[in-house]
This record gives sequence, structure tokens and C-alpha cells, in this order.
Amino acid sequence: MLLILLQLLVFASCAPPRCDPNFRGQCKPIIEEKPKCTDLMLSYCDDMPYAQTMFPNILGHKTREDAEAGAEYLLISVAESLLGGECNPEIRMLGCSVLAPRCEKEKVLKPCRSTCEAVRRRCSRTFDKIQMAWPYFLDCDRFFVSDQEGCYDPLEGLRGQEEEEAADAMDILLTADSPDTLQFTYHSNTDLTSVLKNTEEQCSGIARTYSIGRSMEGRELLVIEFSNNPGEHELLEPEVKYIGNMHGNEVLGRQLLIYLAQHLCSEYLLGNERIQTLINTTRIHILPSMNPDGYEMAVSGVSDNNYDFEQEDQRYDSWNIGRNNAQNIDLNRNFPDLTSIVYSRRRLKGYRTDHIPIPDYYWFGKVAPETYAVMKWVRSIPFVLSANFHGGDLVVSYPYDLSKHPLGGDMFCPTPDDKVFKFIAATYANAHETMSNENARCGSSRSHSQKGIVNGAQWSSLAGGMQDFNYLHTNCFEVTVNVGCDRFPPEEELAFAWHENQESLLSFMEAAHRGIKGVVKDDEGNAIKGARISVRGIQHDITTAENGDYWRLLTPGIHIVSASARGYTRATKKIQLPSRMKTAGRVDFVLQKAPVDSDAQEEDDAISSMGTYDKFDPYNQYQRYTQMADLSQNREERAEKPWCVDPGSTLEDIGPRGLELDIPGIMWRVFSKGSSKGLLWSSNSKEVPKGTSHQERSFNPEQGGRRRGCGVSSQGSGQTACSRWGHLNPVVAEQSAETQRTNTAFTSVRQWESQEVWRL
Repeated sequence: MLLILLQLLVFASCAPPRCDPNFRGQCKPIIEEKPKCTDLMLSYCDDMPYAQTMFPNILGHKTREDAEAGAEYLLISVAESLLGGECNPEIRMLGCSVLAPRCEKEKVLKPCRSTCEAVRRRCSRTFDKIQMAWPYFLDCDRFFVSDQEGCYDPLEGLRGQEEEEAADAMDILLTADSPDTLQFTYHSNTDLTSVLKNTEEQCSGIARTYSIGRSMEGRELLVIEFSNNPGEHELLEPEVKYIGNMHGNEVLGRQLLIYLAQHLCSEYLLGNERIQTLINTTRIHILPSMNPDGYEMAVSGVSDNNYDFEQEDQRYDSWNIGRNNAQNIDLNRNFPDLTSIVYSRRRLKGYRTDHIPIPDYYWFGKVAPETYAVMKWVRSIPFVLSANFHGGDLVVSYPYDLSKHPLGGDMFCPTPDDKVFKFIAATYANAHETMSNENARCGSSRSHSQKGIVNGAQWSSLAGGMQDFNYLHTNCFEVTVNVGCDRFPPEEELAFAWHENQESLLSFMEAAHRGIKGVVKDDEGNAIKGARISVRGIQHDITTAENGDYWRLLTPGIHIVSASARGYTRATKKIQLPSRMKTAGRVDFVLQKAPVDSDAQEEDDAISSMGTYDKFDPYNQYQRYTQMADLSQNREERAEKPWCVDPGSTLEDIGPRGLELDIPGIMWRVFSKGSSKGLLWSSNSKEVPKGTSHQERSFNPEQGGRRRGCGVSSQGSGQTACSRWGHLNPVVAEQSAETQRTNTAFTSVRQWESQEVWRL
């Protein structure tokens, strides 16, 4: 036992002394080796914009081997395989910035949170498509830091590549129809389609073309859309539209919108911050030509009313060639006249100036397919702001277009949103090179406009206009921009016109971000569609979209805003919009469920007496128009409009076309009823001047005219005669006491030989 103790004592005396901090120099403390920058050796990360990393990494992997064996490294591989070409290599490079962070001067730099958030916004839908959750190690708040904390952009190298590719793309673009080499010549309908399709292809990430319908002669009404997520409405992102060439012979607006589409595409690719911000925060829709049939007529110089002139002084004015569509309808007089309804109901309880239903009687008139397509379009997208482009004057007009003067005289007729309309109209006019200059005025607006803007009714009253329809039927605020004194200016003036209007076109779209925006939800967080947003003192509400979001254009100042919905209590907020505020203020509402208010019920009943807002096209006009357009597409483009059928035609030749042949005072219409077919003739003696014969007025439709043998004459009180291709054997004759029209159906069409008279 003693021997064992002696051995232990010797061992203890030979052991190194323990480190005691109370005795300096007695021993040296153990120093742990600090991590150092090491070469980046991960195979998936060999294209990162740096060469060195450090372990342990941000996820806690102590060595490169640990990182390669971890689940995160495997997940990067799986995601890359499932995503294919989408969101790659962004996702892989973000993952590498966490697994193998950048190392400089023996210090780890963390990746930027802003980069992570940008990639997640763009790619989250892609992950949803493959039913894969966003990777936990790409948590932007946990593993990424703010710019103020000294972060770095892990996609820096990729951005350099993208800039080179964009430069290459621009080289290609510049050889085509880019704004830097804009073709300042008029584009045919074929050229227009080609330019829009090429623009879509060159900017496929932000541009998309789609059709809203077809014209009377079967031409496509093609729209190009610009958005950072084309094809989808994004929450709180305003929708803006531009429409050109509503009158076929007013062509400058059409050209400007073609140039605008090319400009947005090329400037976005070049990195223009203003254009990128506009497209990333706004959904833009451009319809360069609403009346392609009229444009074709205007270009060819052939009038829709191409009569055989018998006298020199009976020449049809050339300014009107191609103005109307192929049915001879003025599209800016063809929309439902909701303004008259507003005027007639302004003293009734529950009076409103918003979301007025289309009256049923509107569908009994002639609705142009182009008008139909636009109406359906504006009902399907929650547009906030719009402009339609005309020619022949240099001014921006705003609603109302229809005068409430009892005799239809010109009279200042403001909307409840008169201040807003003046603001957005002035936005375009003031940004224009000359529009707000009094010395630059031209056309009939000179005596009414002030600084380039004018109230439509005060300038020239009209019913059935598109801008009044937009305001009274939807949430959209639309103005009419007349871009030049010449409806069809020479090609050498197109470059100057683009220069004059370029800034205005951009500034107007940016105005969609004025006012307020927000989301209306219930107390359980569910979005409320169709909630009404009201502003005290403005008798015009707007409604929330599908996802409960809304946009309300307002001028600077203090406003009392409320949100209401059927079955919920009203919520009210007081807001102040500074004059220098150029972005919409965020104002959200949460509504509490409540019993239906009896007053609200009474108000809804008053409005419902006008018709149901959701009811559109109750008589299935769409099927009729699509059939007509399809048939028009299959036949050759006609050189002139066949108001009257050729001699010798049979009803089998005519019937399927659904042809309507209109001259004021007389109408021919092919119809089918059961198995029988006929040619319908109708006239009103009041519409045809007495004592007027077809020989004397062979060209003028306003005074009763003829075309290729089809004429009209008035031979005395109560009698109207039609010179027609004779022996049309009447089989049906009906007279309506209400309309005072006679309708006569015929079984065939032969060469005209005689006149017959029907008493009205």
C-alpha cells in the first residue's frame, strides 16, 4: 500500500503544472484557432461572384464535408431539377450564399435581404406550381440581413450576365422596331399585329398580347399588356388602359400607342428606372386600334358612303372617310346612354352616379361588335384610369359628354368628380409640349378650352360616348385626348408628334397612383368583393375588386372615406393627402358583420328597378357577333361596303350574313324565321324630306339617298316609296302604331324594275 502511494506521488510531481490565473507565467492558456477564409470548393456553387467562404457557415455546418452531406445541399439539387429553367440559377445561388457565405478579410458577409425578397416575390408562384414549400434555409428574415448591416448581393455575377444579354437583346431589338429606330410610317393592320407580337416576344417577361374580340369584318381587336406579372391582376396594383383609333380616320393616336408599346419594352430592357417602376407597379393595357375596319377604309381613301357622284357639288367630305365602322356606326355614339338616366333620376331618393346598369332597351338597337367587345372588356378588369385618343383638335376633354340643356345645347356639365377629372386631364395637357399653350389651340374647342382641357358637354354635346359609359358603369375614370389638329397627318410629322406626346403618355399612367388604395376585409380576414368606397361630398362610389382591393383617385386635401357592404357595418376614416404625395395612400378597412340595414335595402331596391348590374347581354348578342365575324374572316376582304345586295342575288346568298343595310329613313335587313327567309324593309316618313326624289339626292344619306339602284323618295304626306330591285313579292306586312314603321318581308331579290308605295 505504501509502495503504491509513493508511485502516485512521483507521478504527480512529474505532471505539468496546472494553469492558475493567480500566478502569472506559471502556464500558457490553450488558444482556440479562429476560422479563416478558405477556397470555395462546393461544386454547385462554383459560379458564385466570389472565390472564398468560411466554415462554420450561416447554417452551422463546421466543414465543407458537413455542408455537402446536409439536407440543404441536397434540397438545392432537387429544387433545381424540379424548377427546370424557371427561377434558375437564382434559387441555387441564393442557397449557396447561405451554405457557403462570402468571406473577405477573415470575416463572413451575409447576403442581402432585399435580394432574397425580390426572388421570393418572383418565384413563389413557381414553387406553388410544383407543390413545393419555400425552402426554410432561404428564410429572408432569418439568414439574410439589411443593406445597413453591410450585406452583399449574391446575384451580382448573374446581373452582370443579364446586362450583357440585355445588351445583346437590344442589338437585336434595334434592328427591328425599337423606339430608337422607330418606323415613322403608318402601320397597316397587319403591321400593327406584327409589331405587337414582336414586342411581346422581345419582352416576354413583362409583355403579353391578347384579343378582346373582332371587328365587324373579322379583324382582331388586339391588346398588348405590360406588367411584371402579365396575365394576372395583382393585389393593390392599379390597371390602366389606352384606346386608339376609335374613329378609323383619326390615326395619330393609333401610331402613338404603337410607339409607346415599343418604348416601354426597350426602355425596360435598358434599365430605365422610371419605366421599370411604372411597369412593376402598374398593369398597363394598350389597344392601338378599336376600329381597324374604318382605318382600312381611311387609308384606301374609299368612303363608307362611296356613292356614284352625279354632281360636282354633291361630293362627300373627305374628312369623314373611314370615321365609322363597317356598319357605318360612329363607335363614340354607340355606348349605352347612361348620362340621360343620371339626369332623369337626379331628384329621386337613392340617386347614384355609379355602376348604373345597362338598360334592356339598349340591346334592341344596333350594337357594334367593337362596342360590345370593349364593354365586356371594361367589365372584366378593374380599370382605374383610361384615355381614348382622337384627332382633329388639340385638347383633353373630360365627362360629362352629354349636356343636360333641355334643347341639347352646349353647357358645362360636371361630374361629382370634377376636380379629379380636371387634375388628370391637366396631367396630360401640361406634360404635352404645346397642348396647354393657348396659341397652339385649333379646332372647335378653341372657344371653350382652358389650358388644354375642356368639359365634353360644354364643348360639343353627345350621347352614347365611351368616357361617360366608363365613369357611370365602372370604376374607371376616362378622358378623351385629341392629339392633333390633323386627323391623318403626313408621315413626316409622326416623329415630332411622338416627341410632343411621349412625356404625357407616361405621366398620365403614373397618375393612376394618386389618391388612396386599400383592402376591405371582414373581421375574420376574408376579402369582401363589391364593397362600396364612399367619399363625403362626392356622390360617386367605387367598388372593391375580386380580392377586396380598391383604388380611389382623389385630389390632395382632407377627405372622409367610408367602406360599406351589404350585411356589414359601415367603417369611416379621416385621411389627409399632401399635395406633394405622388403615390396612393394605403387605407384598409375591416367591416363587422351586422343585420341588413332597411335604408340600404330600400336604396338597393331603387337601383334594381333600373335593371340588374350583373346582367350583361341578356339577348345573347355575343353569339351573333362571333358568327358574323367568323363568316367575315372566311370571305375575301371587300373593297367597299355592300349596303345593297347585287342584282340577281338570292336569299340563300344573303341570308347567312345577317346583313343590315342602313340609310337614314330606310333600312333593309335579311332575316330568318323558322324555315322561311326574307328581306325586311322599314321606313319612317318623318325621316325622309317631302318632295325629295332619288334622282335629285342620289348621294346624300342624310337627305334620303340611293346606292347602286336602291333609293328612297317622298311623294307626299303620309307616303314613302322605295326604288328597289322590283317584283319582291311581299309575303308579310306589319305596322307598329308605336314606332310608325312599316316592315315588309320579301321572298327573293331580282333586278329592279319598278316602284311600289306603302302607306305608313
